[in-house]
Amino acid sequence: MAKDRMTSLDRMTAYNKGERVDRLPCNPNIANGTARVIGCKVSEFKDNGRLIAQGQIQAYRMFGYDGVRIFTDLYVQAEAMGAKVRYPLDDTADLETPALRDISEIDNVQPANPYRDGRLPSHLEAGKILIDELGTEVSCSGGVVGPFTNAFFLIGVENLTRLLFTNPEAVHKLCAVSLETSIRYADAFMDIGLNPTISEPMSSSTVISPKHFKEFSFPYLTRLIGHIHSRGKPVTLHICGKTDKIWEAMADAGANCLSIDNVASLYECKNRGGDRVRIMGNVDPSGVMYAGTPEEVRKATIECVRQAYDNPKGYIICSGCSLPIDTPFENIRAMMDTAAEIGDPVHSDLLARA
Repeated sequence: MAKDRMTSLDRMTAYNKGERVDRLPCNPNIANGTARVIGCKVSEFKDNGRLIAQGQIQAYRMFGYDGVRIFTDLYVQAEAMGAKVRYPLDDTADLETPALRDISEIDNVQPANPYRDGRLPSHLEAGKILIDELGTEVSCSGGVVGPFTNAFFLIGVENLTRLLFTNPEAVHKLCAVSLETSIRYADAFMDIGLNPTISEPMSSSTVISPKHFKEFSFPYLTRLIGHIHSRGKPVTLHICGKTDKIWEAMADAGANCLSIDNVASLYECKNRGGDRVRIMGNVDPSGVMYAGTPEEVRKATIECVRQAYDNPKGYIICSGCSLPIDTPFENIRAMMDTAAEIGDPVHSDLLARA
């Protein structure tokens, strides 16, 4: 099996400059699966920045991928603003009750303080440890939930969906206060030295129309990305599900890299916007990475590379979304091994045969 000849940070630096690399950057997006690496329950990550960081550090040491990220679930910001979160013993946290019972309480919700509220301080602690331990080896990032998605968790998914049609002013107010929390959290990550990434799953065309995306999500996403750019940091944006109708808008919002779900086409995304934005993805996290065989992972990885390696702004091998917690280690290794086997895709005999 081929072996890496560059460190992760050297690889990304060279790739960003358009220089030749030993292989494409590859990030399986393990997320809470790091609990399996260090032998703990997912619920033990709650309020334990040191354990969150340990999971990411050990997973990076085990698999050698090209990016570590502090991110446990979608609800840390909403929880810090008053929502209640449920913590299963050994699964990812979920929303229990929104911050607001009714829209009449909208003036009560305030932006979170990332140094004081909820689990945000523990995530910042994890980020600091990550930078101290791995900052000279691999790109380190912190996951920020986008303003529109966070707004859903402040009032509830059904309620906000209804408000899109009945009370757009209230939706904008919830997005605005969520934006302030997102900016504060992103600032805190950047002060440590991490690059913010943005998750905006409720902006998906699987959930809302492209018209509602442009009206309610896009303005706040643009302001958040613009703020991050003002501090000299790039932004990777992930929106789950179907996004082909909003790819251009995602690029217009300023994202430097689009993380593409496996239900979308890397080839089409490359052809429609690859001259403007880097793309990453999109091996099926459940059907292939979790439930497939190593050979199926290998084939899926090769196919993704074949579709997108020549994207003008670059391509990163990745799963379509965060991996399920119990994704087999051998499948994660199969993705990394395949990236090494392909090597430089421009000169790859493997891709030529595929």
